[in-house]
Amino acid sequence: MFSWLTLLSLCAWCFHSHDAHHERAMHSLGGREGSQSLAFSTSWQVLGPFQIGTREATWGADPLEYLGGFRALQYDPGAQFRSSLPTNGTARWSVVVATQTSGNSSSSSASLSISYDNVDWNFLKVVYGWAAVQYQAWARGEITVSADDNQHVILYTDSILEYWVDDVHYFGGDFFTYRRAPPVLHLTPGTHKIDLRLVRDVRAMGGVLDPTIDVVVEAQRVSGTLELAKPGILMSDVVDGKLASLIGSVALRNSGEDDIEIVDVQSSDVRSPVNTTNLGGKSRLVVVAGQTRPFAFNISLPTHNTSSVRFSITYKTTAGGDQLSTLLVSQNLTRRSIYDPHKITYLHPGSMASYAMLRPPAENAACSEGPNSTLPVLLQLHGAGVEADSDQVAHALDPVPDLCAWVIFPTGVTSWSGDDWHNWGFADVEAAVNSIPSWIDAVAWRGPGVDVNTWVVSGHSNGGQGSWYALTHRPDRIVAASPISGYSSIQKYVPYELWQPMDPRRTAIISASLNSYRHEMLMENAKGIPVLQQHGEKDDNVPTYHSRFLRQLLFQVGTNSNYYELPGKGHYYDGVMTTDQLKSFYREQTRSDKTTHTDPQEFSIVVGDPGDMGSKGGILVTHLGDPGQYGRVDVKYDSTLKSYTIKTSNILGLKLDERYMQHEGIGIDGQDIATSEGSNTKRGFLELSHSLEGSWKIGPLYQSNASTQHRHGRQLGSMTAILRSSGPLTIRHQAAETAHIALQVSRNLHQYFSADSKIISTGSWDDSPPGNLISIAIGGDAPPIVQPDFPIQVGTTSVSVRDSNGRWRRFGEGEGAHLGAAFLQPPALLDERLELVLWGSDVEMVAQVARLVPMLTGVGQPDFVVLGDSARWRGVEGALSLGFFDYSWNVTPSSVV
Repeated sequence: MFSWLTLLSLCAWCFHSHDAHHERAMHSLGGREGSQSLAFSTSWQVLGPFQIGTREATWGADPLEYLGGFRALQYDPGAQFRSSLPTNGTARWSVVVATQTSGNSSSSSASLSISYDNVDWNFLKVVYGWAAVQYQAWARGEITVSADDNQHVILYTDSILEYWVDDVHYFGGDFFTYRRAPPVLHLTPGTHKIDLRLVRDVRAMGGVLDPTIDVVVEAQRVSGTLELAKPGILMSDVVDGKLASLIGSVALRNSGEDDIEIVDVQSSDVRSPVNTTNLGGKSRLVVVAGQTRPFAFNISLPTHNTSSVRFSITYKTTAGGDQLSTLLVSQNLTRRSIYDPHKITYLHPGSMASYAMLRPPAENAACSEGPNSTLPVLLQLHGAGVEADSDQVAHALDPVPDLCAWVIFPTGVTSWSGDDWHNWGFADVEAAVNSIPSWIDAVAWRGPGVDVNTWVVSGHSNGGQGSWYALTHRPDRIVAASPISGYSSIQKYVPYELWQPMDPRRTAIISASLNSYRHEMLMENAKGIPVLQQHGEKDDNVPTYHSRFLRQLLFQVGTNSNYYELPGKGHYYDGVMTTDQLKSFYREQTRSDKTTHTDPQEFSIVVGDPGDMGSKGGILVTHLGDPGQYGRVDVKYDSTLKSYTIKTSNILGLKLDERYMQHEGIGIDGQDIATSEGSNTKRGFLELSHSLEGSWKIGPLYQSNASTQHRHGRQLGSMTAILRSSGPLTIRHQAAETAHIALQVSRNLHQYFSADSKIISTGSWDDSPPGNLISIAIGGDAPPIVQPDFPIQVGTTSVSVRDSNGRWRRFGEGEGAHLGAAFLQPPALLDERLELVLWGSDVEMVAQVARLVPMLTGVGQPDFVVLGDSARWRGVEGALSLGFFDYSWNVTPSSVV
């Protein structure tokens, strides 16, 4: 195997100019600046630009990795690097001065703005659209510690996905500038090198203005012990003297070098222990060194007239014996009228606290059925980068105060709605809706009740896309929908051009991993549901094409929408959610005679992922034949014969509700089924499954007492199914060299989803805590395979995969193999839990596959991936094997083995 020095000397991809005016010394990185104990350099060495596709960076696809990575290169103004973007196909070094550097004795920041005038962006955009203004580059700077002793520092990396500090790798960064979970660094006096991978992404940075990359790095000194990662307490508002919800939460960061255990939390106003045991099952909470975790507990008001609440959190270091310390936290109360939008809190299925803004039905609302009625829920989904408690969101419907509905503004957990209102974000929507009955009890509400299964959904921008998602994935709950200025799918928003070249079968697998979010393929699920679309004619953020396109598709599947294109209007303006047509739509669709479901006589169901799909017309798809392909169910009701005829494609399992059991039989794929047979009809539904012989039978696809595990429920879907955790995620690893990766995965989960995760360092894999698992292993230390004869087997330096024909393929035999694998498997307990295994032949390859843990939407991670070393620069084409598991955990025919 060539050394990197040998490769550099032989490689024709990179070449050097022997100009006499080498300027290495001239552009040395900055030294000490003033009296600050922390200071970033003002001059940064930049290398680029290079091409990158939409959300491709997760897969690697960094051309400099072919040369050993940017970290292996030294500044040389005469060096030239081959690139597909600049004039003459040549990328060079340059020096950029930080446009803003600021700091004081305890912090320092630097703002970089990177642009390239040697690329014809306008022409590229004519050909490739917004995909053309996405690119990548690298920047190198330093931070100098002028203090006499080591400094505990957190590093904010706004709009940055990947970086190296003193040759230690960090992936995940803070692409959306959440500033929720920065890494903790322990810096010695002197200078420390920082290499930043700069990735321009239209979804995050825009596609209309000049394609600059604007990033900020900021270092802040911290305490070196337990501290609040975010000031105050996440808690509900007080309405008419009562807490709207009892759940509170604080974000805790361990900025020290020893693990910390939370021993107790007590109110400083009422001397009694606070209940934490029942909140997510976290009676004992450990925050490992460098970790940020949310901590939920119950809150009660000490007195009726209090203006704030205060709590003391008692903790100890796991290495410090019994010595206790205390962290104090307080929060001023916000008081609202019960009829105004106000904050409520609840537990997300991932067992951390979340919040939504709730507006109950108005006191003077003319709801015809009186106080004993149950009213529907009107969901309002916010756009990207907006908090639900902002006036822009929470008061968007103030012009329609008298609706006969419970209006709720969910967060989706974060200001970017977690994952575009998909798995994690949509679970938050459902948790918010299901918390309304608890609110009714907490405030002793005497008004109309709530029907948590009847929704009118609306939203703007990303929330408009979320409305399409709700409409196509929960059609039996949605009585009406109004997507405003929403995009049709991730791939349609910014085309997936300019990725590194890959085999079409690999392309198909990446695309199939996103099947559930391609709403243009799911429009048939909307049949029979009233839809109002609205879009500004001059929208330069989400092109009006998206709404026009989906309107056309609705028509072609036999349904219609009322479409309003607003002349001269852009993406957002005051009143965008309460135009005259929208106000009429809200009032009309929340009338009591409108909030009952009317099933069409003939309809279809299209399913990309049964794990996140609800029922339509009382039919729920439980399993697909090949999860890499769409499934389809066509239903027709003959009112004369009073019988149902069902046709399916790529469907293995169905559940039919009671309406189908009111008939003597149904016809499915030309076969008659007697609905009176089968004991499961007593449970209120009829379960049908497709047998290996090709016929349908009454009963589940598999026997629940079978020794072999089968995928079902929350386990279904691609790798993003790991986010469907009932309980906090657990990250377990066995070696000190994987501790950094475990911490990084935990930090990314909290950064992008506000998720809670427990990190376990153990000498065995015996423990099996609640919630989903992420297991990190090197070589022969992989966790045990629970499923007998599982189709992926890892050794010390090899991975074996069994294809759909039963043939085994072994990768990486012999010395020097560099392999990584990420794959789902069932954990030990027989339920709907999942385990994601991250394995590598060495620590570098574990770090490479850890990038695939779901974080950004649109990446497209299938059920399993085996990566070779070349994935670092080739991206997906560097995957040696990838694909999907079927219901019995076998590799599907559509996979690449």
